[in-house]
Amino acid sequence: MKILINTYQAAFITPGGGEVQLMKTYQALQKIGVDVSLFDQWNPRLSEYDIIHYFSVFGGSLYFCQLVKNAGKKLAVSPVIWLDDMSKYPIDEIRAILELADIILPNSQMEADMLANKLELPEDKFMPVYNAVQPEVFKNIDKTLFKEKYGFDKYILNVANIEQRKNQVTLIDAVQGIDIPLVIIGYVRDEKYFEECKKHIGTAKVHFISPFVHNSPELLSAYAGAELFVLPSILETPGLAALEAAAAGCEKIVITETGSTREYFGDFAVYINDVTNPDCIKKCVSYGIDKVEWKNKILSRVIKEKFSWKNTAKKTEDAYNRLWIP
Repeated sequence: MKILINTYQAAFITPGGGEVQLMKTYQALQKIGVDVSLFDQWNPRLSEYDIIHYFSVFGGSLYFCQLVKNAGKKLAVSPVIWLDDMSKYPIDEIRAILELADIILPNSQMEADMLANKLELPEDKFMPVYNAVQPEVFKNIDKTLFKEKYGFDKYILNVANIEQRKNQVTLIDAVQGIDIPLVIIGYVRDEKYFEECKKHIGTAKVHFISPFVHNSPELLSAYAGAELFVLPSILETPGLAALEAAAAGCEKIVITETGSTREYFGDFAVYINDVTNPDCIKKCVSYGIDKVEWKNKILSRVIKEKFSWKNTAKKTEDAYNRLWIP
């Protein structure tokens, strides 16, 4: 059984959680012995593979998926999407991609149920595969490295690409009057939105820091040393950075309620039920900071045990085995 992994062309220009998911899945599959390769557009060789695994249903993906099916190959799709407002997405294209798929690998059962319901797809076509972290890197983290490099004592942390979906403008509005700096680490995916973020700073203490290499000592230290991690996105499936922050030992997680976040964090997070409202975000952040009893000292262990890339790879291999007929 030979597997080929692909995604849309522009994905790795400003990589985010979806791209990390793709690469970590690929690497974990290799480690458990799956014969898997990354697509090379200059030498596609579709005929050499049994199953093509496509990540994302981003606009423009349909043509490639049609080529896969026209070549007589099995197609697995990891949609990495949450359809909160159907009017914002190319629904016809997304439905067409998922109808072509022989198996769909959402990041949660909640995502599977949502897609099956909204797009009228058969439930037995779905096999949830959880997003994950790399447990071995979350050991012996130097909590002082990031603080010493940037001169912070306490800080609220947001790690996300700077774009509308990640909702940093509303977050900046929300931290006005909170006497703890907000640190935002991420690629600028939308320059106009970034400029809007800066216009909203006002009297807030906001610091934008360029992204670190994934799982670098600096990023792990930033996670581990944060007073609180906040991800007030419009939606998340579930928010890879939030998983990583928890795995690194950040006990206070404040996250959007929209998406599949509850399936991952359960009772271990504070959920924002209206991410469009700065006051709602502010209440959640303030409550998270002041909350006396956080049960999250075990959260790091739970995340690392349940949501590992090894587990993800095994579940993904199970999905491939459902499709493969020698």
